[in-house]
Amino acid sequence: MNTSQTVEQLQVKWITPENFQLYGQVIFPSDDGKAFDLEDAQLNLKNGTPRFYIMRLQKRGRKFHKITRHVQCTQCLGSLEGKDWLIAVCPPHNDLHEPVLAEIAAFRIPGNCFIKLNEGTWHAGPYFDHEFVDFYNLELVDTNVVDHFTYDFLKNHQIEIEMV
Repeated sequence: MNTSQTVEQLQVKWITPENFQLYGQVIFPSDDGKAFDLEDAQLNLKNGTPRFYIMRLQKRGRKFHKITRHVQCTQCLGSLEGKDWLIAVCPPHNDLHEPVLAEIAAFRIPGNCFIKLNEGTWHAGPYFDHEFVDFYNLELVDTNVVDHFTYDFLKNHQIEIEMV
């Protein structure tokens, strides 16, 4: 049995609403009083009680071998203090039980916006080059207990992915 592992490099792109639409939405600041429209986060939090909190993450490098998805709700993530960050994502394909490796993309998110992940979007991150970043996170109170599906590329394909 071959147990050697390889590192696949994934080129990071700056996020735009257009290049992220397969995975979710990018939400930028808008003027106060603007009416709700399609530029606002289109949320699905109907399957439970929403949880909005701040999580502090320490620097973890840019490599990953596990990717996760939540199929029952959308999730919103954004950094505080204007810090940029990285995330790897893969389209939902909710009829499949694993992500399509060739469809994984990596994005750099500036600190002046947040992202909304569509239901089922695979994601690895947040990652960043800062020592730590505080993130606000909107999901359901039990998302990480009852709606947390993880795929391990190291276990299943002997690969690790590095965002460059």
